[in-house]
Amino acid sequence: MKKNNKKFKSRGRDENKNSPFEDRRKFCPFSQKNSPKIDYKDIKLLSRYVSEKGKITPSRITNVSRSKQLELSKAIKRSRFLSLMSFTTKSFY
Repeated sequence: MKKNNKKFKSRGRDENKNSPFEDRRKFCPFSQKNSPKIDYKDIKLLSRYVSEKGKITPSRITNVSRSKQLELSKAIKRSRFLSLMSFTTKSFY
């Protein structure tokens, strides 16, 4: 005799759709056809991936692939070293 235990029933994929963001497929913004190239001189692009405190945003938040995240972090560090970007945002009160 087999017991039907509802406590340990695994939830199907259709039952987990509570959030509208779960259906969305993640993709790397730099791996598309017309995506911008990662360059240390492009400060506008690089500043989108740096937080207000100067930390590089992790790839699990930005959905950047592993190889492109390494390129991105090297470009950010290079532009900081060459003083194209500041290490932190300076706010004057």
